[in-house]
Amino acid sequence: MFTGIIECVGKILWVEENGTNRSFWVESAVSDQLKIDQSVSHQGVCLTVEAVENGRHRVTAIAETLRKTDLVTWAEGRQVNIERCMLMNGRLDGHIVQGHVDTTAVCTGREEREGSWEFCFEFPPDFAALVIEKGSVAVNGTSLTCFNIGPNRFSVAIIPYTYEHTSISQVKTGDTVNIEFDILGKYISRQMELGQTR
Repeated sequence: MFTGIIECVGKILWVEENGTNRSFWVESAVSDQLKIDQSVSHQGVCLTVEAVENGRHRVTAIAETLRKTDLVTWAEGRQVNIERCMLMNGRLDGHIVQGHVDTTAVCTGREEREGSWEFCFEFPPDFAALVIEKGSVAVNGTSLTCFNIGPNRFSVAIIPYTYEHTSISQVKTGDTVNIEFDILGKYISRQMELGQTR
């Protein structure tokens, strides 16, 4: 479980294909501190550490993960947000993030607004019930607040610190990002769905 507060930005050093799986060697400021079998969020995707050596670590995504995320587009040199799992004795500064990506969204616009940045995203309308004004959403693993919501869109405002210390600065109009909606909203939506079928 994660908080959506990014620890550092890592870099994909190389990609390995193994059947339908893809493995990634990642260099980051926390790689040497990781342990094999540890869960780490990469761009909002929870992946298991398989190897650690010389300031880099390896993770693998299976076909199901590749289908639901943007990992299929990752290549050497790609910058990725890194967050280790949440400590239970610390503060929850963002919101509860599982690292289980629900879908991808497309950036439909980005605009600098005199010291901050506004990004607009479009997502599949099937997820509309999970987005509320001023609600939480994880974009590439970063905990952000939605506004200007619509049936299949929302906007987020990015402060300078987040812009400078996460991979959001690399997102351009037309790019795909990983989206995880608020777990509380998903449970409520499921309960309502079950109530309507009884």
